[in-house]
Amino acid sequence: MARSFDGTPVDLAWLDELCAEALWAPTAGNTAGVRFHIVDANHVDDYFNVATDAAWRQESRRYEGLRRAGAVVLITTRPGDYLKRYGEPDKSSSGLSDREAWPLPYWHTDAAMATMALLLLIEEGGWQAALWGNFRHDDDVRRWAKLDDEELFASVLVGRGDGNDSASSSLSRSVPPRKARVRRVF
Repeated sequence: MARSFDGTPVDLAWLDELCAEALWAPTAGNTAGVRFHIVDANHVDDYFNVATDAAWRQESRRYEGLRRAGAVVLITTRPGDYLKRYGEPDKSSSGLSDREAWPLPYWHTDAAMATMALLLLIEEGGWQAALWGNFRHDDDVRRWAKLDDEELFASVLVGRGDGNDSASSSLSRSVPPRKARVRRVF
């Protein structure tokens, strides 16, 4: 993930195509309940003004680099589409037409798969990206982007890295090696 961008605007036609390509990711019941909404370089500051607060912008060591992203992709889900789909005759026996019945809401899973596909496509296209988690201000972002019947899953900042990333403190954590996290059942 890049956390400091050089301000180069992203070609929006290219990003439109990448987003459409990333939406080939599987969706539960072929619901297609994930959406991508593109914010161009001219509105990245507006996005950060809505997605963060003044205290964070003042205190964050990464804000200046992040705000120079060349575009932002808002990833949203439409849970109502899933509830409707799982109420259809071929899925109704699942009992998943009620939101509370989902042990793990597949709209999150579908959004994660499409987001990962987008991140890989961006990298393959020679650009960099950062996943911006949806931790706060999601209602404000939804209002700002006029996303009435969708839930914000995350945002992807896209641009050219400027080489001034400050490393995440998470990288110093001791974690099990990847191979130690793989286990054969039988």
